[in-house]
Amino acid sequence: MWQTLSLRTRLNLLVAAVLSIGLAANIARLVLEAGPRVQAEDQSAIRLGGEFAQVLLSGLNENGADEADIRIAQAFEGLKRLRHVKVSREGGNPHTEGLAEKVAPGEGSRQAPAWFVALVKPEPTTIRIPLTSHGHDLGSLVIGSEPSDEIGEIWDGIVTQLVVGAAIALVLFLITAAVVSRALRPLTALAGAMSKVEAGDYSTRLDAEGPPELAAICRRLNHLVEVLGGAMEDRRQLAGRIVSLQDSERREIASELHDEFGPYLFALRANVSSLEAAIAAGGADAEGLLRKCRAMTEQLGALQQVNRQILEQLRPVGLADLGLGEALNRLVSMWRQAHPCVSLDLSMSLPSVPALDETTELTIYRIVQEALTNAFRHAAASSVRVSIASLNSDDGPAIRVEVSDNGSGLPTDFKSGLGTIGMRERVTALGGSVSMNSTQEGLVIEALVPARPAI
Repeated sequence: MWQTLSLRTRLNLLVAAVLSIGLAANIARLVLEAGPRVQAEDQSAIRLGGEFAQVLLSGLNENGADEADIRIAQAFEGLKRLRHVKVSREGGNPHTEGLAEKVAPGEGSRQAPAWFVALVKPEPTTIRIPLTSHGHDLGSLVIGSEPSDEIGEIWDGIVTQLVVGAAIALVLFLITAAVVSRALRPLTALAGAMSKVEAGDYSTRLDAEGPPELAAICRRLNHLVEVLGGAMEDRRQLAGRIVSLQDSERREIASELHDEFGPYLFALRANVSSLEAAIAAGGADAEGLLRKCRAMTEQLGALQQVNRQILEQLRPVGLADLGLGEALNRLVSMWRQAHPCVSLDLSMSLPSVPALDETTELTIYRIVQEALTNAFRHAAASSVRVSIASLNSDDGPAIRVEVSDNGSGLPTDFKSGLGTIGMRERVTALGGSVSMNSTQEGLVIEALVPARPAI
C-alpha cells in the first residue's frame, strides 16, 4: 500500500502522523498529571480550611452557649466561601447539624465526563474539629475535600489544549503540504519533459527552479537532452551521408565500367568480328591474325587491371587471406607503379598487438587508401610517408596511423568530401579519432584506432 503512494502523499502523511503523535502525547501528559494535581490541591484546601477554622473558632470558650452557636454559624458561613472544600456540623445545634455545603465547579468550567472524574478523583479526605464552650460539647465541625471544581478546571484546560493544538496542527499541516507541493512541483514538470523527450521532442527544456537538488537535476536533464538531440541529429545526418556515399560509390563504379570496360569490350568485339570475317573468307593472313590475337590479349590484360582496381575499391583483395601488412604492401606497390616519380614509404611496427579483428583492419586499410588517394590526386606531392605503429592510450591499446606528404596542403576553402567523411565515420564508429594538420610543409593525416583483437 505504502509503495503505491506518491512522494507528495507520503510526506503529507508523515507530517500529519508527527503532528498527531505530538498532540496526543501532550494531551496524555495533561491527563497523567491531572491526578497528582487534584490530590495536591485537595490536601492544600483541607489544610487551609483547617487553619481558617481554627482562627475563626479561637476564643470559643470565652463566649456563652448562644454566642458560641452564633460564632460557629459565622465560621460555617466563612468556610463555605473556600474553594475545593465542603463543611458540615455534627451534633450541637439542630439547626446546623448535618448541614453540608458542596462547592460546584467554577463559573465557565465544563462538566468533566464520568470516566475522567473516576480517573483523577482522589480518595476523600476529611478533618473534624471538636466544638466546646465552657466544658459543654457543641459537636464537631467536619471539613471534607471537594475536587469537582479542580477537576472541571483541568478538564476545561485539556479540551482547550486539544482544540487549540488541533487548530495549530491543522495550520502547520496545511503550510507543510503547500511547501511540499511547491517543492515537488519540478518533479511533475520533470516527468512531463521526459515524456516529451521519449516522444522525440529534443527541444524540451526545463526551468531550473525548486530546491537546489531538483534544480541541479533539471540542469543535468537539459544538458542530457541537448546532447541526445545532437546525437540524434548526427545520426540522421550520418544516415543521409551513408546513402550519399552509397550513391556516390554506385556512380563511380558505373563510371568506371562505362569509361574503362566499354572501350576495351568494344575493341574486343571488333577484333573478334574481324577474326570471324577473316576465317570465314579463307586464305587469311597468318601474320594479320596473330596481330589481332595479340591486340586482344593486351585488351584483356587491361580489362583485368581495371577489374582489379574496381575490386580493390569494393573490397581489399587479400586482406582476409594475407593479412593487413601484405594488403597494405600491395596497395603501396600499386601506387608506386602508377606514380613512379613519387617517393612512397611504408613502415609498420606492431610488435605487441595481437591479431586485429576484420573491422579494425579494414578501417586502417581504408584510412591509408583514402589518404594516398588524396595525396596523389590533389597534393602534387613528391614524397609520401605511411607510418603504422602500436601505442598504449588512456583507453587501452590502439593503432596510430599517420600519412604525411610534402604537397600543397589543404586549400583555405577546403570542405570534406565523401571520402574524408567516410574515413572519419569509420574511425568514430570504433571509438577512435582523426585529425588533419595542414602546414606549409604539407599535410599530415593522423588517426587513432582502438586495437580490437580478433575473436
